[in-house]
Amino acid sequence: MIDIHGLTKSIDTGSQRVDILKGIDLVIPRGQVVAIMGPSGSGKSTLLGLMAGLDSPTTGQILLDGEEITGLPEDQLAVVRGRKVGFVFQSYQLIPTLTAEENVLLPWELVGMNGSSAADGRRRARELLASVGLGDRMHHYPVQLSGGEQQRVALARAFMVMPPILMADEPTGNLDSSNGRHVLELLLKLNASEGTTLVLVTHDPELARHADRCIRLQDGRIVGDEAGQAAGEGQG
Repeated sequence: MIDIHGLTKSIDTGSQRVDILKGIDLVIPRGQVVAIMGPSGSGKSTLLGLMAGLDSPTTGQILLDGEEITGLPEDQLAVVRGRKVGFVFQSYQLIPTLTAEENVLLPWELVGMNGSSAADGRRRARELLASVGLGDRMHHYPVQLSGGEQQRVALARAFMVMPPILMADEPTGNLDSSNGRHVLELLLKLNASEGTTLVLVTHDPELARHADRCIRLQDGRIVGDEAGQAAGEGQG
């Protein structure tokens, strides 16, 4: 589902060149739940952004569901992202002037769903909001929702167009332990019901424990690749 070869990312600060990722090779099969862990500055979020097509690598190749995205023009890349990738940000990234239902509907409206009607879209948005426990909050605006509720809206939005790949950057990072557990349960439930490949950047050992696999980064390189249960235990 995700196939990465020789991936590097460097930035020029003006006075020096900084190598953020240094030759990443990684294959993630369809349906797998993968946690990416490592210290701050190890390149986790950069790797996730490159996999999602939100940034371009310096060198290397990325294939999503058999389709190479490196080197695509932005308009074609946007189409691939819209069809293949759902993304959940730590900071939720909800549009404040839209209701929960309208936020969830947004990907559907941007991508289009092969002739499906607006009523079909609203029906799916409401079903997703109900599945994350917000069936009675669909007409509320983000400012009227708690942090945990906003993250659940973001999860529903990410699944709106049934993407084969879902990526999440610290999805529980801004939440208390109770809301964090709930969001984790919802991620795994939606992953199981939709058959989505799930890639999570996290510092949370509980989340890593529930992954099928944990990839560890340090200084821009992969230094570990192990079962999620072992990874969680290793974090203590």
